[in-house]
Amino acid sequence: MSRLPTSSLAAALLHAARVVAAVAAGRSLADGLLDRVPAAARPAVQDLVYSTLRRYGRDDFFLARLLQRPLPAPEAHALLLVALARLEARPEHVHTTVDQAVAAASVAAEGRFTGVVNGVLRNFLRRRAELVAALAGDAASTAQHPAWWLQMLQEAWPQQWQRVVAAGNGPPPMGLRVNRRRSGRDAYAARLAEAGIDTRAVGEHALALTRPVPVDHLPGFADGLVSVQDPGAQRAAAILAPAAGSRVLDACAAPGGKAAHLLECADLDLLALDLKPVRCRRISENLARLGLTATIRAADCADLPSWWDGRPFDAVLADVPCTASGVVRRHPDAKWLRREADVASFAATQAGILDALWQVVRPGGKLLYATCSVFQPENAGQIAEFLGRQPLASRCHEEQLLPDAEHDGFYYCLLEKRA
Repeated sequence: MSRLPTSSLAAALLHAARVVAAVAAGRSLADGLLDRVPAAARPAVQDLVYSTLRRYGRDDFFLARLLQRPLPAPEAHALLLVALARLEARPEHVHTTVDQAVAAASVAAEGRFTGVVNGVLRNFLRRRAELVAALAGDAASTAQHPAWWLQMLQEAWPQQWQRVVAAGNGPPPMGLRVNRRRSGRDAYAARLAEAGIDTRAVGEHALALTRPVPVDHLPGFADGLVSVQDPGAQRAAAILAPAAGSRVLDACAAPGGKAAHLLECADLDLLALDLKPVRCRRISENLARLGLTATIRAADCADLPSWWDGRPFDAVLADVPCTASGVVRRHPDAKWLRREADVASFAATQAGILDALWQVVRPGGKLLYATCSVFQPENAGQIAEFLGRQPLASRCHEEQLLPDAEHDGFYYCLLEKRA
């Protein structure tokens, strides 16, 4: 990297290529891959990475027709993917993109593929119309999703699957949750308007920004007036709605957004669990910013002897691990990393968590099962099997949100334990 000016497009392309190569090798963006990028360059690099990963399959389809044989260097292959994504996103800058990609190639993979990168990108520009026409015959590449993923969507949502795919390929909206202990939605929207930030109301309590902004541009963010949270995620507190004074468990709580929302709505005796201590620190930091308190423990929620004191809970939130298929536009690496077998694996984990947590709900109490998935085996199918195993469980409320311009994709099912 020392041979490239740190603020150049070439440096950003190379940083992005290294992140994309790591994802292709099985690493998750959640592992902090972007944290290794210099802070000043990180926004531009993140934009390149996310744009490239959202175009899953499309640019690989092009490369398969532009390369005589697969490149032996993953970094060079990833650089071509990043450059193709930018050529499509910024057609007015094609010559700059090609020039800077070639400069990045002089550093990537020890400079062994500079000529290949130059030739492939120029060949793409010459053959673009032909390649795009050929793309129309490949459903998975056109949709930029794996074929098995598309099949699951088509089976579950025959009328809506194309809308779900389109949402997954676009940038996510930025939603806000106003801390009702310190302000109201309308009052805070007025403060945003004074700051030149346009918003619109979503549902009863949420705000959505017309254009995303850095959190330090949000008035009062550091003082806990507002949090960034998707309006769909805000449904959890509204559905569970524990009464003031309730003993509440948030079983998979990190980074703490839903726990904080519950505490903003009512005074609760809340226990927040998460498996990893580092994630528990995130919960603590988020609650401290908002002026809220809870008991926070690092524990496996399904391993009851490791954390439960035997006292039942009035309300339990089980926001379980899942494929994240409803939030793929926020986690575009998921389309690279997920495999069809992962759906059944997640479903098995979810079933174990549900059965364990059901034991800590008091008779007459409620459990809210939540995922950020749109796959039926994790959602309605999971609940159908659970109800078959648990004769004292009844379904009070169920809703599936599909991702759109207003919110991400979520599933919620509120269960009551009969006395």
